Amino acid sequence: MNYDLPPELSVTADGPIRTVCINRPDDLNAINRPLHWALANVWRQIAADLDAKVVILTGAGRAFSAGGDLDWITSFLDDPVARDESIREGAQIIEEMLRFPLPVIAAVNGAAVGLGGSIAVLCDVVLMSETAYLADPHVAVGLVAGDGGAAFWPLLTPILRSRQYLYTGDRIPAAKAVELGLASETSTPEELLDDAHRLAARLAAQPVEALRGTKRVVNMYLSQALGGPMQAGFAAEVVSMQSDEHRERLLALRAKARR
Repeated sequence: MNYDLPPELSVTADGPIRTVCINRPDDLNAINRPLHWALANVWRQIAADLDAKVVILTGAGRAFSAGGDLDWITSFLDDPVARDESIREGAQIIEEMLRFPLPVIAAVNGAAVGLGGSIAVLCDVVLMSETAYLADPHVAVGLVAGDGGAAFWPLLTPILRSRQYLYTGDRIPAAKAVELGLASETSTPEELLDDAHRLAARLAAQPVEALRGTKRVVNMYLSQALGGPMQAGFAAEVVSMQSDEHRERLLALRAKARR
């Protein structure tokens, strides 16, 4: 099957396994406009691939995804139309992942930050390299953590621990992520993709309808957040995007990154 995607996101086939690779390695797989669109639209394309049974999601190079591309996010400061479209598309990414019928294994090979971390945690199984970490630094740049962290982390790990990491933006190392329930298990960097493929092969051999139905029921717990915390989160994030504090912190962060 031919996938209609930009080069920032690739899909490769290995029998019934589809590997989706976030492909901006020179930019630590930061999410720009084409990649954001691709992450919103890839799931229906794979669902239409009748030979696909399992998906592995990973990143090219040394990061899973460093979150939003700073240049793209900075453009929202003076372009409310693009800002609102990014919010709508961000909601689409989460909705499509929750409705996607096949099991998805995240092979988190490096930093999974912001939306990158949310995408990882929304996968059915999260395998993390021992050198990888999760982080949600929204608050640190003056934003509400509306695109996943604030809505979903409290469903997966104790609220007190969620608050600590969401409020501070501190990194969560792989072993700690497993302890907290934000990841399934760790692998060595060298074995991560092999471990993901071995698990994918096991899942591909399971009865299809039983596996899909089980995923659908389990994801009902997460889907409940779409009607409440998720909608509230995106609305609050839009408001925070218009604050002077966000503008100042984002511009300072971009200037620092360019030095």
